[in-house]
Amino acid sequence: MAKSVSPDAISTLLANPTPDSSSDLPEIVVQVLDLKQSGNRYMFSASDGKLKLRAILPSSQYSDVLSGKIQNLGLIRILDYTLNDIPNKSEKYLIVTKCEPVSPALEAEIKSEVKNEGCGIVLKPKQEDAVKSGAGIVLKPKQDVVSKSAAQIMHEQHRNVAPAARMAMTRRVRPLVSLNPYQGNWTIKVSVTNKGNMRTYRNARGEGCVFNVELTDEDGTQIQATMFNDAARKFYDKFVMGKVYYISKGTLKVANKQFKTVQNDYEMTLNENSEVEEAANEASFVPETKFNFVPIDQLGPYVNKSDLVDVVGVVQSVSPTMSIRRKSNNETIPKRDITIADETKKTVVVSLWSDLATSIGQELLDIADTSPVVAIKSLKVGDFQGVSLSAISKSIVKIDPDIPEAKKLRSWYDSEGKDAKLASLGSGSSPSSNSGNRSVYSDRVSLSYIISNSSLGEDKPAFFSLRGYISFIKPDQTMWYRACTTCNKKVTESIGAGYWCEGCQKNEEQCSLRYIMVVKVADESGEAYVSVFNDEAARIVGCSADELDTLKSQDGEDNPFQLKLKQATWVPHLFRVSVSQNEYNNEKRQRITARAVVPVDFAAESRLLLEDISKMRVSQ
Repeated sequence: MAKSVSPDAISTLLANPTPDSSSDLPEIVVQVLDLKQSGNRYMFSASDGKLKLRAILPSSQYSDVLSGKIQNLGLIRILDYTLNDIPNKSEKYLIVTKCEPVSPALEAEIKSEVKNEGCGIVLKPKQEDAVKSGAGIVLKPKQDVVSKSAAQIMHEQHRNVAPAARMAMTRRVRPLVSLNPYQGNWTIKVSVTNKGNMRTYRNARGEGCVFNVELTDEDGTQIQATMFNDAARKFYDKFVMGKVYYISKGTLKVANKQFKTVQNDYEMTLNENSEVEEAANEASFVPETKFNFVPIDQLGPYVNKSDLVDVVGVVQSVSPTMSIRRKSNNETIPKRDITIADETKKTVVVSLWSDLATSIGQELLDIADTSPVVAIKSLKVGDFQGVSLSAISKSIVKIDPDIPEAKKLRSWYDSEGKDAKLASLGSGSSPSSNSGNRSVYSDRVSLSYIISNSSLGEDKPAFFSLRGYISFIKPDQTMWYRACTTCNKKVTESIGAGYWCEGCQKNEEQCSLRYIMVVKVADESGEAYVSVFNDEAARIVGCSADELDTLKSQDGEDNPFQLKLKQATWVPHLFRVSVSQNEYNNEKRQRITARAVVPVDFAAESRLLLEDISKMRVSQ
């Protein structure tokens, strides 16, 4: 039998706008027409050949659209849905909360001749005592559905008056994915997965207080709820992490991207009249963790932004636990760094703190030799070493998760990734205060521009890119320092033996050497001294500080130490530098620091020159 739409599918949907459960529905197969992206959502028209209904796909199905499983002119089976009225309009929207693809694109739109069809878009269903679907199932009309709030639902359960029958009469609990600002009454069942502290604020209208919670339903969809003043004081103690609640009488609005902490187009506001009831007599649920992965090589735009990211990667290394002292309260907290890689052949360092460092971090250290796959949700992107990731209190770490992305990454790593040449994401890039991660090809200037502008970096560091040569490395300067093998901070020789680290508060038998040196950089316009730290200096010199120290201790007519420094000069490099102002002997001096050093890519440089020549021609 040829695949086709269900007869009178749209009429069936309209006659049963809020089904009590998906098991009560007949098979509803519709054709997808006019599929298009609108903002972060995919819109389409659902058609049964006679009538059409405007519809929205759930975010969980976006991957099916991108992969081509759901196509324009294709068929889908609707498994769960809700119908919404648009205020001040007679039109209805179909919010599809669950569906599955049935067929790829057909050759043409399915049409049936229907008299008086008009424009084809249904605005109001017929009000009849009963409506029969194409499958012959009698459905209740809309006016028989009784709407009740979260408090009424809980009151009936507490009284234990035929709860199953009572719940069947109430309006069903809606999934978070189906909510939008145009809906009226709704009830949701959610778990509190993150709770913020009560904060105070002051503005033109006076003082107030506010706090936020992150709510997650059984499908893993999240939304942020905010409460102000009376509502904040009313619900702050009521919301408890991990507990499940029925919530109703809240309002939704488009989320403010500057402050949102979850992946949702909307945010919720609860006032003092909102109803929040704990689902005390029901089994709690563990929300499904949904990830929205960002490839490692695309983390740059998120540097120092408020957006949180999810990543998946193969663990390359795990550091021992370090003790970090907070500047704010002098409290010591544990920290552990893990390095992960993905199919982009880039690596990035993820810092785990507190319990994550001691629990999950220790587990990863124990199995590090097996190169496990980790999926991490809600990470902050910082600019340490170009780009770095840091866990926060609500971060979630999953080891070898049973998800398609992790399986695909494991397959890649086992087949080719473990032998591939991986590069740190920080290589060749450095942070800029306004535009996140910037390459060595942006903000290109000459050395004379920096030297002649003595005011650069007065208020905050300024970032530029240079192309130049190392013209001189002073051999008798202090080129390195003794560093802790755990935290890389400076160590001092202990009385007796070993080295003492003030940061880790422990004595170690061994230490490592890390570069801290000054080199002279020259280009066609001039030269200047540039401060260079460990990773960048190692790229310039061509060996580690420990290796150079070994060469320095060797005697001979051809001193290998001097030869190594000589080989490092007059080699072209691309530099990403920061310019700041330092005060020395009551005199302000300009300090140039190399944040990234990479070899010259002559093909890329040629393209850059051709672009500059094209711009010159246009200006003439």
